[in-house]
Amino acid sequence: MKTIVQGEFGIIDSRSVYIGGAMVANKNRIPDKWFEEILNVATEWIVVVNVQGEILYINKAYCEFLHTTVEQAIGRSVQEVIENSRMHIVTQTGQAEVASIHFIKGNEMIANRYPLYVDNELVGAVGTVMFRNAKDWLAYSEKIQPLLEELNYYKKKLEHESESKYSFQDLIGDNERFLLAKQLAERVANSKSAVLLLGESGTGKELFAHAIHQASSRCFFPLVRVNCASIPQQLLESELFGYEEGAFTGARRGGKKGKFELAHRGTIFLDEVGDMPLQMQSKLLRVVQEKELERVGGQKTIDIDVRIIAATHRNLEEMVEKGEFRKDLYYRLNVIKVDIPPLRDRKEDLPEIAYVLLKKLERHFHRPNLKLSNEVLQQLQKHSWPGNIRELENVLERAVNILDGQTILLSHLPLYLQDLEGGIQDIKKESKGLVMTEKDEVPSLKDVVAQAEKEAIVKALKSTNGNKQQAAKLLEIGKTSFYDKCKRYGID
Repeated sequence: MKTIVQGEFGIIDSRSVYIGGAMVANKNRIPDKWFEEILNVATEWIVVVNVQGEILYINKAYCEFLHTTVEQAIGRSVQEVIENSRMHIVTQTGQAEVASIHFIKGNEMIANRYPLYVDNELVGAVGTVMFRNAKDWLAYSEKIQPLLEELNYYKKKLEHESESKYSFQDLIGDNERFLLAKQLAERVANSKSAVLLLGESGTGKELFAHAIHQASSRCFFPLVRVNCASIPQQLLESELFGYEEGAFTGARRGGKKGKFELAHRGTIFLDEVGDMPLQMQSKLLRVVQEKELERVGGQKTIDIDVRIIAATHRNLEEMVEKGEFRKDLYYRLNVIKVDIPPLRDRKEDLPEIAYVLLKKLERHFHRPNLKLSNEVLQQLQKHSWPGNIRELENVLERAVNILDGQTILLSHLPLYLQDLEGGIQDIKKESKGLVMTEKDEVPSLKDVVAQAEKEAIVKALKSTNGNKQQAAKLLEIGKTSFYDKCKRYGID
């Protein structure tokens, strides 16, 4: 005859002993005299009744709480021994009651009740008490609550970082080239094909990626962003594909999912893909082609369903010719190419873009009704904007920081923008604005040094074809310091 208990732990064979849902031993290997003591020292209180609701077994710990003895309780109705008991109801309904609140002697307890079947016939019920009073529950809650709060924090953070922030309505402009790029991106948003976004730094490639994901059927799943240029080469593989426990010194216990796994059924945005090392390009190609990956240190393949949006400011065709970028990967990524024009080629959009950026700064700095003077708008139109929209936003943010009223004037602009003549295109020519301002005042040494640093960074980036690490080495400064200065001066 086979006895089973049907509950949250599934089917329990009578040949095995389960305590708190875990199998601790096979009955045939433990002497019968041990079972009574095992059940008495178990952390849970236990009671077993027959189909009539009569107690067949109750452990000693439960009896001590009830101020009775095992001998006095056995054979009696469970309702007489245990206050507010529902064990007799479970024997009638055959339905388990898990994590139920049970009031006994003024205490709120957490009880589980499971029907007991023998040869598919309901013969009784098993009951356990997990938390014997509010104090036990609070002690458990105090231990688990910080873990739950931490888990909830990282869950919300991941959801926030993985959701799309922009739609096509946030892509502002009426320039013909820009509208063609936007229309193409909208048309292919719901496709499964890879998208390659081309454009100079600061033109809004990431906004396009967000908008494409938002307009696709994958919008309910994550948008995972990866900057291929900012992750050290030795860490890029584990960041993209994850790793197994023990894969390398310092590997997290239990391993870690990579960006591709996190983006499953969603979209992954590979920014600055042109800066990815050749070795990683071949591994990325395999993932793109086979739709599967292996974690670092892993042996099994993991199937993934991810749409790829890649972006770069570099000329990938030239890199392919020079052997710096894999041809087969280029063709895999370049299924749909969206070319985003620089700001200097769409200056008719500058006033509207500036207006939208000012509205954003109003919210950020709590400064309502910000405006640009006509002189400022005319001066902004003269600049070549090598940093594109990102540079424009930095210029406006600087102006808002030193602004007293609501209108941004020429005096609020950086010095290199205050004395432009006739749409100067070259940064070296723009630096003439440092010699004398409109008021014939000598510029501060800080502004002179800042302009010199900006020119040096731009020159270094040009000589290294945009490679930031090499540019930092040429300038003999640290990588972190280099990135900070690029951000400060609106250079990517």
